[in-house]
Amino acid sequence: MQMLTKFETKSSRVKGVAFHPKRPWTLASLHNGSIQLWDYRMGTLLDRFEEHEGPVRGISFHPTQELFVSGGDDYKVKVWNYRTRRCIFTLQGHLDYVRTVYFHPEQPWIISASDDQTIRIWNWQSRQCIAVLTGHNHYVMCAQFHPTDDLVVSACLDQTVRVWDISGLTRKSAAGAQPMMTDPLTAQRMGAQGDFFNVTDVVVKFVLEGHTRGVNWATFHPTMPLILSCGDDRQVKIWRMNDSRAWEVDTCRGHYNNVNSAMFHPKREFILSDSEDKTIRVWDTTRRTLLQTFRREQDRFWCLTAHPELNLFAAGHDNGLIVFKLERERPAAAIHQNTLLYVKSSQIYMHNFADSSDQPIVAIRTAPAGQYLPPPRTMSFNPSEKAILLTSDAEGGSYELYTLPRNLTGYVAEAGQSRRGTGTCAFGPGAQQILIKDLSNQTTKTIQPPVAVEAIFAAPGSQLLLATATSVILFDVQTRQTVAEINTAPVKYVVWSSDMSTVALLCKHTITLASKQLEQLCQVHETIRIKSAVWDDSGVLLYTTLNHIKFALPQGDTGIIRTIDNPVYLARVQGGSVQTMKVDPTEYKFKLALVHRNYEEVVSIIRNSNLVGQSIIAYLQKNGYPEIALHFVRDDTARFELALECGNMDIALETAKAIDKPAYWDKFSQEALRRGHVQMVELAYQRTKSYDKLSFLYSITGNIEKLAKMQKISVMRDDPQSRLQNSLYLGDIEDRVRLSLAYLTPRRTAESIRIAAGIEEEDIVGVPSTGQGTLLYPATPIVPAPELDWPQLHSSGAWGIDKDSNNLGGAAARNAFDDEGNLADDAEGDWGIEDDGELDADIAAEATAAAAAGFVPPQPGISELEVWSRNSPLAVDQIAAGRFDQAMKLLRDQVGIASFDALKPAFLEIYSASRSVLTTAPFASAARIPLRRNPTNATERSQFLPAQIYSLASSLEQLQQGYRATTGAKFEDALALFKRLLLSLVFVTGDSIEDANEIKQLLQISREYVIGISIELERAAVSKEEPTDENATRLVELAAYFTHCQLRADHEKLALRLAMNTAYTHKCFKAAGEFAQRLWIWARKMITICDRQSRDTLPVNYDARNPFVVCAASHTPIHKGEAAVNCPYCQATYKPEFEGSLCRVCTIAKIGAKARACAPLLHLLGL
Repeated sequence: MQMLTKFETKSSRVKGVAFHPKRPWTLASLHNGSIQLWDYRMGTLLDRFEEHEGPVRGISFHPTQELFVSGGDDYKVKVWNYRTRRCIFTLQGHLDYVRTVYFHPEQPWIISASDDQTIRIWNWQSRQCIAVLTGHNHYVMCAQFHPTDDLVVSACLDQTVRVWDISGLTRKSAAGAQPMMTDPLTAQRMGAQGDFFNVTDVVVKFVLEGHTRGVNWATFHPTMPLILSCGDDRQVKIWRMNDSRAWEVDTCRGHYNNVNSAMFHPKREFILSDSEDKTIRVWDTTRRTLLQTFRREQDRFWCLTAHPELNLFAAGHDNGLIVFKLERERPAAAIHQNTLLYVKSSQIYMHNFADSSDQPIVAIRTAPAGQYLPPPRTMSFNPSEKAILLTSDAEGGSYELYTLPRNLTGYVAEAGQSRRGTGTCAFGPGAQQILIKDLSNQTTKTIQPPVAVEAIFAAPGSQLLLATATSVILFDVQTRQTVAEINTAPVKYVVWSSDMSTVALLCKHTITLASKQLEQLCQVHETIRIKSAVWDDSGVLLYTTLNHIKFALPQGDTGIIRTIDNPVYLARVQGGSVQTMKVDPTEYKFKLALVHRNYEEVVSIIRNSNLVGQSIIAYLQKNGYPEIALHFVRDDTARFELALECGNMDIALETAKAIDKPAYWDKFSQEALRRGHVQMVELAYQRTKSYDKLSFLYSITGNIEKLAKMQKISVMRDDPQSRLQNSLYLGDIEDRVRLSLAYLTPRRTAESIRIAAGIEEEDIVGVPSTGQGTLLYPATPIVPAPELDWPQLHSSGAWGIDKDSNNLGGAAARNAFDDEGNLADDAEGDWGIEDDGELDADIAAEATAAAAAGFVPPQPGISELEVWSRNSPLAVDQIAAGRFDQAMKLLRDQVGIASFDALKPAFLEIYSASRSVLTTAPFASAARIPLRRNPTNATERSQFLPAQIYSLASSLEQLQQGYRATTGAKFEDALALFKRLLLSLVFVTGDSIEDANEIKQLLQISREYVIGISIELERAAVSKEEPTDENATRLVELAAYFTHCQLRADHEKLALRLAMNTAYTHKCFKAAGEFAQRLWIWARKMITICDRQSRDTLPVNYDARNPFVVCAASHTPIHKGEAAVNCPYCQATYKPEFEGSLCRVCTIAKIGAKARACAPLLHLLGL
């Protein structure tokens, strides 16, 4: 048995907990005086109530109303409304701490137990105390109503449990009379007298004595005449009662500290108890034996409660509360054709989907006496052999194989014969090895998995899915090879589609959809736990969470089908589970049709379903289907916005007329002008009375006739500025002269002033001469088309929706526009112009539309990036063209590169350097110009290639920098330079065989220097450690290995001198002599000394006469003839144990991988 934790909080000590009967809420009353309301499904704190002064010990939800009650150390009982988030009223009467409070399941009563040695029953509607139960002579720790009978049970520190009969109170309440006790002392006195004369509403029925110390808790069994109690004597006692007496049945012993609460499991024959010994214990009710103990090392438990309907429990401890369940709710089930097999109550049932009938077919093994056997976890069905395989967590993982009887009678007498074994998965034990067994439970094949496997799932054919902690592997049993692998969180369940082409990998909070080759299609993330999933016949995955049934399309779209109150485990789309739950598949079928571009089904769903709502409209807008969203929207404002978004100007015009507000007309005119709908723009300007915009529109379209009428309108409006503007547009000199008559009056006034002053005209100087003047005429339009809209590319109606059915079509729009789209009779009224017969006749000319015909849109050409990609097979050119995936595929297949992290900067640098950015106008976006490698020689598109930044010349310069850093003993800088050179050589190309040989030589030099400098850096690190014989030996070995790297002559001489001095210092004279022999000219004296003492004081693993290469990972020798593996790119040598890991030298290729090219870089050089 496992405690499956569903929710846990961290807070002050929790003294009371309560579940809401319907919602996923729990209340926690804390020792610091606070009450917390939690959503245990989402794990969030919903609210906090703080009005009590001191610890709150009792808490309870009302079974039907939006109320809860609390009691605390401030002697008060408070009733709260959790919707309004406030305390409604306070019940006062207790004289000491209130321990527990509960609502009556049917009556408007509250029962409270207190340290004042009394129990009170309150009517929360009248807010009065209706009964005071006296008789206990110590603190009353608990009092509860019976679920169905008129009984109350109480527990007290006077070592007794009392059962009270409240039938009299119930009868009085039914008669309409409610006793009211406002004075506590009077109530107690009346209660005592009533007991004496046996006329009270509440009487003591039984007094249960058996505890040796104070009793902390007592409760009724939900259906049986049993009572459970526990106390400070560390015992849990079971009592049975009838109408006349009550007696002790048995005692559960095992706790070693005070037992604070206990309860009957509402659905199983279990007893749960918690104690200050920091444990929760589960007991068998029938055998009174301990089944399981759950322990917390730091927290004492204080309270325990069960959900009234679900398999959930909550316990409060010193540092918070925990919500848990004892058994998994998911039934073990399997489906074959039209039949569902499932396990229920120790039997395997068969459910027929056709007639909804159920019948038991096989009884399974049950737990021995005094033991607990967990229910089966999974079920697999073999229809050909009629065999059922059940797996469970019993015995650390086990399975049972049952054979179905030939004749199903619907009655099962005893458990069937089964073949058993141990294992952790549905198909065998996957911890260390995979066992293939036949139906006689005999092992036929043993397979060693390639990795540590946590679970095994079925796969098509002879394949299995092996689930690890970080991935899922598709493994072929026959070839014993890994076929594919996909990275996921730990997978709990696997669901295959009906044709086995798609698989859903279910994790705790994610679902990964993949093909049968484990190629990821999409991934769905949920914030709450995912419970189950099943595939629809149309290829849609339906899955359930704690509170929803949802769907997921293979393209990644998800949605909610319906909300559920309790978790549901899907077995089949047509049936949901044994009890059918109806769901509406319209939404996910509609979205699937959109993804598949199934126009007929989309039209059918739109016409025949009630698929409406803001979510579907938002989905259509987000995914680029605003024209379809138009058919779900009835609000004019929303239709207007959608019509503008999808370019349906007919519907936009219709809705703009319905709204008829200047802001919408202005927005409509801007969009219509952008799309070239001249007539619609004209109508919008008329509705908003934008005279200046109308005049300019007529001017640029060459509509001289309407422009003249605008001039007449400006005269009627007495607007000289508009009149002058229109006369300028028309070139009407006479009208401009009429406007200029106002200038003559001030001119005559100036003339009279000049004469009066005696000044002649010749004396006035400084007035500029205008010369020969010319008249100002308006510009002539290039294309005079006053009635012609811009050509439109008409849609072919791919969605097949009749526009005239829901909105205006082209002809209807034109007819509506003709009625209102010009300066006609109704337009004049809108403009505020008085009636004028002559002008009315002129302005009433209708604007006719001439649609453009024969418009063919230009076809897009091929971008130069695509040309680069087609012209070159080189990875560096694919990177420049932006085809990173193709470049990585080429490098992976041809050179064996497995990790591209180190190459990411080079990828970005190559991509950026192959194009230039040219800034144009401030309001326009910058132009990106591709840079070619051969701009002068390339005359045809087939010769275009991108510019390169990595060349042989730059590589040689970088090599010299590495040489200089090595000479100056800047080994870390040199290592970085040579590694950078090694990585850049991937992208260097040559024009001849000589270039290819030189690049190959550069690759070898870089490799040797990277290995040699790495050895020297390790030697320097060892020299700084504590001097020991082991470290001294390693120092001499590393110095010796450094001399066997193929370095430049001067660097080799420095390495030999370093090795000679190191060996001589550590008295390895034999090794020092060998290094001196190689130096000869510079070390004659050293040779003489070493020849005298030809021995090594340290066991150095070095023999100069036995040829070897240095392992680039362990820096140890690999002698000639020993097994070795190489890096496919840089050809660095490694010992076999490093096969499969990344190369330590180049850090990009996998050691021992097979590359397509025999020698490095041949495929890159294009030779």
